[in-house]
Amino acid sequence: MKKPQATQSNVNEQVVYERCLCREVVDAVRDSLGISPAVRQHLANSRIEFLKALRQVIDDRIQHVAAREQKGTKVAIE
Repeated sequence: MKKPQATQSNVNEQVVYERCLCREVVDAVRDSLGISPAVRQHLANSRIEFLKALRQVIDDRIQHVAAREQKGTKVAIE
């Protein structure tokens, strides 16, 4: 399978990303440090891993809360 080659029109097109906290942090670091395109690409890719880590933290917390024993007793209401 051939990889698509970058053409002049592909290089000049601007990619639009959905804004999120991760993206805001990456943009702030990029703007303040003036980093190279290679580092910029690495930070963009790391955004996915950061979001996966957040998802795992949330999943672990849900599992912890769901595993707790329920306190109290059930009362039948007439």
